[in-house]
Amino acid sequence: MVYLLAASAALCSAVAGVMQRIGVESAPAGDAMRLRLLTNALKRGIWLLGFALLLVVFVLQASALRFGDLTVVQPILTVELLFLIAILRVVFRRHVGGREILGSVAIVVGLAGFIVSADPALGQGIPSSKAWGVVTVVIFVVAAMLVAAAQRGPRWWRATAFGAAAAVLFAYNASLTKAITTLITGGWGHVFTHWEPYALGLTGLVGFFFLQNALHAGPIAASRASMLMVNPVVSIIIGIFVFDEHLRGGPGYVAAEILSLVVMLTGAFVLTQSPLVAGATLDGDQGEMLGTVLPVSPIGP
Repeated sequence: MVYLLAASAALCSAVAGVMQRIGVESAPAGDAMRLRLLTNALKRGIWLLGFALLLVVFVLQASALRFGDLTVVQPILTVELLFLIAILRVVFRRHVGGREILGSVAIVVGLAGFIVSADPALGQGIPSSKAWGVVTVVIFVVAAMLVAAAQRGPRWWRATAFGAAAAVLFAYNASLTKAITTLITGGWGHVFTHWEPYALGLTGLVGFFFLQNALHAGPIAASRASMLMVNPVVSIIIGIFVFDEHLRGGPGYVAAEILSLVVMLTGAFVLTQSPLVAGATLDGDQGEMLGTVLPVSPIGP
C-alpha cells in the first residue's frame, strides 16, 4: 500500500510539473524571485490545473508517510522521471531511445536494491525538540545558500540551484508531514496546538515559490535533476538522524545501500539529461527548455 501511494504521488507530480512548466515558461525574465511570477501564472488555466494536482500529490504523499518511512517513500518519488518520460512519449510524441531506457532501468534497479538491502524499519513518529531544532537550522541555512547561489550564473545553473533549494525544503516539509500524521491520531484539535502544521504551511509556500523560480529560470532538466536527486538524499538523512529510522547495518549492507542509491540517482541524472526531457536547443545559447518542444496547451486561457 505504501509503495502504491508513493508511486501514485510520483505520477501526479510528473503531470503537475509539465502543466506548471507550460504555465510559467512565457513569463518575463524580470519576474524571477518576484510575486509577479505567481500572479502571472494564476492567469493560466493549465498552471491552475497543475496546482490542483499538487494538492492531490500532497494527500497521496501524506498517506504514504503515515504508514511508511521517509527513507522509503521519498526515494520512491524518484520514479516521477519515468512517468515524465512516458508523458512526453505518449502525449508529445517524443522518441524514446537507449538513454531513456538505460536511465529508467537504473532507477528501478537502484530503488529496488536500496529497499531490499536497507529493509527500513519504522522509527519514532515525533522527533525530540533538540533534533527538530538542529535540522530546522541546517535546512534553512542550506536553502538560503542555494537561493543566493541561484542569483548568478547561466540559466541551467540558476534552475539547478533553485531546484535544489526547493528539494531541501520539500524534504523538510515531508518530515513535518510525517510528524503531523502521527499527531493527528489525537484529533485535529490536538494537531493545531503544535508548531508543525504552521511550519508545514510556511515551508510549503516557500518551497513552492522556489520551485516556480526553478521552472522559470531555465531547463526543466536542470531543475528536475537537482530536485529528484537532492530530495531523497536529504529525506533519508532526516529519517535516520531525526526520526531514528533504522537501515540494515554491517559493511556489506551499507555498501549495497550506497551502491543502490548511486545507481538510482545516476539513472535519474541520465534521464534528466535526455533530449526527451531537456528538449531541443533552438538558438544554441538558451538551451534545452521544455517549452521548445512542447506545443501550446489547449487548456490555457
